[in-house]
Amino acid sequence: MPRTVTPRLAAAATLIAMLAPMVGGAAVYSNGSNTSNFDVTLKIVADCTIAATPLDFGQSQGVLATTVSVNTSLQVTCTNTTPYNVGLNAGSVAGSTTAARLLGGTGANTSTVAFNLAMTAGGGNWGNTQGTDTKSGTGTGAAQTLTVYGAIPAQSTPQPDTYKSTVTATVYF
Repeated sequence: MPRTVTPRLAAAATLIAMLAPMVGGAAVYSNGSNTSNFDVTLKIVADCTIAATPLDFGQSQGVLATTVSVNTSLQVTCTNTTPYNVGLNAGSVAGSTTAARLLGGTGANTSTVAFNLAMTAGGGNWGNTQGTDTKSGTGTGAAQTLTVYGAIPAQSTPQPDTYKSTVTATVYF
């Protein structure tokens, strides 16, 4: 007796035939393959960053009869093997130079206080002329700490006030 195929059975047979070349839900092809390569690249350029912490000579100085010495630090982060120089400018008070920095009074107070910045305790002036009075180093890829040594030499004491200057630290690379 001839068999008859029901429409449901025909649909199931068609679906099985369509899914047969798939494994795990992905189609499997057996006609061959080709490949292509692609490059993955990253260019690292020489770069440096610098961060500074404030230098505070204190809040209770009286007569400036002896040298007041303090220090602070700079954090320099440069790409590995990148040579750099760090310079410190004269500061923001009119008349300051890198060899003779000044702290200025506030408001109508035009008095100043002399101060120095050095690369070593009691050492030479830290200025901003590359190759002359800047501090050099080579980047490692990690932050490097540089100490800034500040000193207010003994001098005539001006009127009581808060004396300030803003010094800019620059990393050249």
